[in-house]
Amino acid sequence: MGMPCSFSERDFVEFCFDLISRDAGTRARLGRISTPHGEIRTPAFMAVGTQAAVKTLSPEEVREAGAEIILANTYHLYLRPGHELIRDMGGLHGFMHWDGPILTDSGGFQVFSHSALRKIRDDGVTFQSHIDGSSHHITPELAVEIQEALGADIIMAFDECTPYPVTREYARESMELTLKWAQRCKDSKKRPDQALFGIIQGGMFPDFRKECTERLVEIGFDGYAMGGLSVGETKPMMYEMVEAAEPLMPEDKPRYLMGVGKPEDLIEGVARGIDLFDCVMPTRNARNGFLFTRSGRLVIKNAVHHNEHGPVDPECGCYTCRHYSRAYLRHLFMAGEILALRLNTIHNLYFYLDLMERIREAIRGKRLETFRHEFYDSEHLKESG
Repeated sequence: MGMPCSFSERDFVEFCFDLISRDAGTRARLGRISTPHGEIRTPAFMAVGTQAAVKTLSPEEVREAGAEIILANTYHLYLRPGHELIRDMGGLHGFMHWDGPILTDSGGFQVFSHSALRKIRDDGVTFQSHIDGSSHHITPELAVEIQEALGADIIMAFDECTPYPVTREYARESMELTLKWAQRCKDSKKRPDQALFGIIQGGMFPDFRKECTERLVEIGFDGYAMGGLSVGETKPMMYEMVEAAEPLMPEDKPRYLMGVGKPEDLIEGVARGIDLFDCVMPTRNARNGFLFTRSGRLVIKNAVHHNEHGPVDPECGCYTCRHYSRAYLRHLFMAGEILALRLNTIHNLYFYLDLMERIREAIRGKRLETFRHEFYDSEHLKESG
């Protein structure tokens, strides 16, 4: 099955999504996103480069780990070093020396996470910088302007990330504000070489999620994202919200589950029709000495690894596992060496990207359900050592 991009889309928008095939027993899709800076095989995991850098790694190392797209943070780059400077330095691609696709969020989640420092109004959000306390006011129009200056291939509509838990009344008001801002973002967008994604809100209310999806589709976006999840709700609640919205998203547009997640969340999201994911979990866990393997999460500081000759994961093909023992990695981590953080991050990022490659292979072979069972049967969720 294929829904190829038209010549007009490629010539003028330079962004499109090809639906290549579907899994046999789930909602999973195999696809390809085309952007001005290259293609992304989906389902895909985006390496998080919050401040125009994937923490501890060079762009070359990120590419070697298998990444095809990086996510950068609009809120942080607006505050430091400033979007005008990045624009003048050739946009994010030139500034950070990354020639592949880039997605920038709108800053909505960061404003949400600094709730004590912000005030939401109908026209936008006023907030204090967490860096120096300076006051700023971001409107949907400014959020688009910032992202156009950053020059990402995919930009996000400005939204209010609905907290959890909230009342139905609050969730309704938040959804309505997100929809108003989504229309204003689309109206203010000027660059034809950037794709704009709308963000589905609605709290933990399936009817609101459905309504928000339908109304965003009426406005019309290049892709659709699920926001306001992984904010404290249970896993079943998160999956329920995805299941409510996914059937209403256009088949010929990418679907993005924002800020998710753990390895099992990627598999469950893919099985429910999601194409794109991002999360700081692989890099943050690496810096804290928690390493992902096919047999569970490994704690490298544990004494059991003191004299172990083998790699973190004998089934892993990353640079770290090809060259270094658990004993050496534990030594580096216990000694506070920066190299420990780098080698750990290379491994965890590779693990996530390799997991996505194995998921894509399972979809291609129409056996994702079998892959999912094998994943859980391998005690993948267990903490080892």
